[in-house]
Amino acid sequence: MAEDQRIKVIVPIPMDEAGVANRAQQLPDDFVRPGFKPEFEAVRWGAALGDSYHDTMLMDWTVFQAGVNAEQEGYSGVLIDTVSDSGLRPLRSALSIPVVGPGEASFAMAMMLGKKFSVLTMWPEWFPLYEKTLTEYGWSGRCASMRSIDTRPDVTELLEGKEEIVFEKLKKQAMIAMEEDGADVIVLGSTTMHQSAAFLDSELPIPVLNPGQVAYKMLETQIELGLSHSKKAFPAPEAPKHEDIRKGWY
Repeated sequence: MAEDQRIKVIVPIPMDEAGVANRAQQLPDDFVRPGFKPEFEAVRWGAALGDSYHDTMLMDWTVFQAGVNAEQEGYSGVLIDTVSDSGLRPLRSALSIPVVGPGEASFAMAMMLGKKFSVLTMWPEWFPLYEKTLTEYGWSGRCASMRSIDTRPDVTELLEGKEEIVFEKLKKQAMIAMEEDGADVIVLGSTTMHQSAAFLDSELPIPVLNPGQVAYKMLETQIELGLSHSKKAFPAPEAPKHEDIRKGWY
């Protein structure tokens, strides 16, 4: 019997096993196709909330550190567990196995399902993360708006115990995005918001995309089809420093 295709899922914030387990709940066992095995791993050091350009830089660097040897470690693909797609392009340069980020994957899916999408997030401090990726991908014109509930996120405990208040706030902002901003698809702005996806999907008349799940299924499909990123688009370094990068843990 063939071994499972292992997928390295990199959490961009350092946290304990309980925190990682909460993040892993976005991919329940019955959601993962037979023959695949996602393995969640948090970065060893770095950003706290992704709420600043300071944290953005740390997330890019530490996610890259955590994933640079994934191919050598026997993984079939890398999934980045943040809509900021931190470290995505450097990892594609360093690796031949597919690397997928929830931002790129869910924005692309949103453009397949509608004409304009809105990003629904926890607080406005995360807006620069989406501005960065949408600008890099050239998709700003398809984004109707960014909406937040102005609530400080908990990247470890997620939304546990806050459902009654948070879910209704998210629904209200999603309705505004749809009715006033012209959105016909909603993209959740963080994989930490996955617990709200089913509620919002049942309450709204337009699609609601859970970015971690969209990205994971995109990665499974690429692996099954034998596809990976173009090395013309993401050329490998002539003098790779993989071992030095891994030794450079803070």
